Amino acid sequence: MSEIRTVGVVGSGTMGTGIAIVIARAGFKTIVLDTRDDALEQARQQAIAFLEKSVARGKLKEGQDVQIMQQWKGTTKLEDLAECDLVIEAIYEDLTVKHDLFSKLDKVCLQHTIFASNTSTISITEIAGGSGRPDKVVGMHFCLPAQLMKLVEMSPGLTTSEETFDRLWKFSEALGQKPVKTRDTPGFILNYFLIPWHNDVINMVDQGVAEPADIDLAVKTALGYPLGPLELLDMVGMDTQKLLSEAMYGLTNEPRAACPSLVKRMVGAGRLGRKTGRGFHTYQNDKIFGA
Repeated sequence: MSEIRTVGVVGSGTMGTGIAIVIARAGFKTIVLDTRDDALEQARQQAIAFLEKSVARGKLKEGQDVQIMQQWKGTTKLEDLAECDLVIEAIYEDLTVKHDLFSKLDKVCLQHTIFASNTSTISITEIAGGSGRPDKVVGMHFCLPAQLMKLVEMSPGLTTSEETFDRLWKFSEALGQKPVKTRDTPGFILNYFLIPWHNDVINMVDQGVAEPADIDLAVKTALGYPLGPLELLDMVGMDTQKLLSEAMYGLTNEPRAACPSLVKRMVGAGRLGRKTGRGFHTYQNDKIFGA
């Protein structure tokens, strides 16, 4: 059984950047793949800012931030993932796109390389079916923001081998995360609740029940949540929420999972959340949460 030493992360968006921080922080060589150099550089700068703040807050020792970033490499070349023992995809919730990615990776990566998906709605079994190595595919859903949250939902598909799942479970613990095992079902644990609930909150805003700031304050004050639902949605991004809702609704036909019209209007207006500077709230910089 090969030891996991080098990890690839495909996608340098909010989730991909957070996952890469977690992996590099744990001492693993981390290769981040994206199609755009500017996206890779933004992810790198966000990681640097977050780690510098971690040093300032006493979460890391002086100089540890520099050491961690020495483990980090960005690339636009799929071939650079050939040395990886594990590749985690954090791209769009689209089965065809994921199949295309893993099919290409199957031709590039070593035989022992495990593929993991950060999907929160799509069946791991279906993803594995287009991977070329269905016994080596696992669902590994990090929670947003990944660089701060410890929970990882671990989901085996019908074809996932016990050896593969055990290796990734131990890897998750080596990252300092807290894994939980879930069945291969839409939404797993968290998004089974969160996607319909977030849509309920969005519809409250659209109906004029309360302003976003007041809804967030009510939830944080009364329920003790560290983030309000609309603050979290701004981190997720309206484009991602649209994809999540459409995927979840398509799988379950749950009316509350259907994408709210306000989400579609916000996507059309470019008000995606933190990534564009404006969503339900307004933001002055593009630093990753916690930086």
